[in-house]
Amino acid sequence: MITWQYYPKSDATPSHLVKLIEVFKQHSQEIDSSKLTLTSNNVLLILREGLQRTNYNVEMGNKLSDKINVAVLFGRDGKLDKSFHVDAFQEETGTVVEIEAGRAVDNYQFLKDLFEACMMYNCQYLVIAVRRIYRKQADFEIVNMYFDTLYASGRIKLPLRGILIVGY
Repeated sequence: MITWQYYPKSDATPSHLVKLIEVFKQHSQEIDSSKLTLTSNNVLLILREGLQRTNYNVEMGNKLSDKINVAVLFGRDGKLDKSFHVDAFQEETGTVVEIEAGRAVDNYQFLKDLFEACMMYNCQYLVIAVRRIYRKQADFEIVNMYFDTLYASGRIKLPLRGILIVGY
């Protein structure tokens, strides 16, 4: 079962993200964290074709040449000085997708994903996919609690139009 939450909660979910949610739903049985313990790379492998059909550039492997780089800083003569690797990127909408597994909550990887997305050039939307269940812990609920708090407090203004949390 796929579950999701879009932030800010006061905005409707953009149509391009609804299409992305459908990709997850089409593979729900294959990536269900309540029954399976897939790595994030294995989840990405299962979703790859669907992501590509919805115009995402998708990481193809672990070699540097297989990575998707999104610019952060530009140096002299417009050359790229700093970039971050992402699992998938849709350039037209500025949407970054990060698929997380065991490290999502235990190592606060979702916060690192948020920080990096905020630094990326032309990143408008961040999608973080996390397990619904990891070692009997409700990772999806924990991540949502953080984002509920972030948006409710109003103390930090993010440079992103929206964030989608997907629980698989």
